Amino acid sequence: MNDQQLLRYSRQIMLPAIDFTGQERLLSSRVLIVGLGGLGSPVAMYLAAAGVGELVLVDFDRVDLSNLQRQIAHDSERIGMLKVDSAEQTITRLNPECRVRKFAARLEGTALTEQVDAADVVVDCSDNFTTRFALNDACVATRTALVSGAAIRTEGQISVFSGQPGAPCYRCLYGAGGELDETCSQNGVLAPLVGIIGSMQAIETIKLLTGAGNPLLGRLILLDALQMEWQSVKLRADPKCPVCGQRGVG
Repeated sequence: MNDQQLLRYSRQIMLPAIDFTGQERLLSSRVLIVGLGGLGSPVAMYLAAAGVGELVLVDFDRVDLSNLQRQIAHDSERIGMLKVDSAEQTITRLNPECRVRKFAARLEGTALTEQVDAADVVVDCSDNFTTRFALNDACVATRTALVSGAAIRTEGQISVFSGQPGAPCYRCLYGAGGELDETCSQNGVLAPLVGIIGSMQAIETIKLLTGAGNPLLGRLILLDALQMEWQSVKLRADPKCPVCGQRGVG
């Protein structure tokens, strides 16, 4: 690290759990973020600010006026702009040293698996089960850690899946079919809620990359924001899981 980096990340380097070694790990890390909306905005911004060396951004959507209530990586002047381009501008202003790679399309099949395999951590900030399941499948296949978050109305959740043999995966939680997709456009969402869950996803990602603390592996955290009540649920691998069970890793 040079003198400018030592100053920029000094408050983080001071933490015994991070130190110089952890910061250097962040600087050399590559994180794949899928979805640049309410969750992906704080994830991308905090990871860039914290010093993650490369962020791979995936989102085919464009900024809409209705997004601005909660998607803080974007602003009024960027309405109509691709979210990956808008997020890149925000990231560059926060930390010009952060390298950004963008995919303004839906990653599928081999292309998705390749990007997951190239990442140190995958952060799922999507809003539908099709994408969540595809990311989980790719993470299990490549043994890549997955940080999963979701928020709707006034409730949120977050968990971390290691992708390793014997550990639970996202499909162990939701099965083969999942539940009916619920979107913010149909059900609404409290603006700061996605900020809370997204910030937690960023923390969990930093913990995985640096080895600090105990990640939420095998645990699901649920938040009821109106009551400000938290619940922690233990997760176990499902031997009948359609993904990790059939692969002999569940």
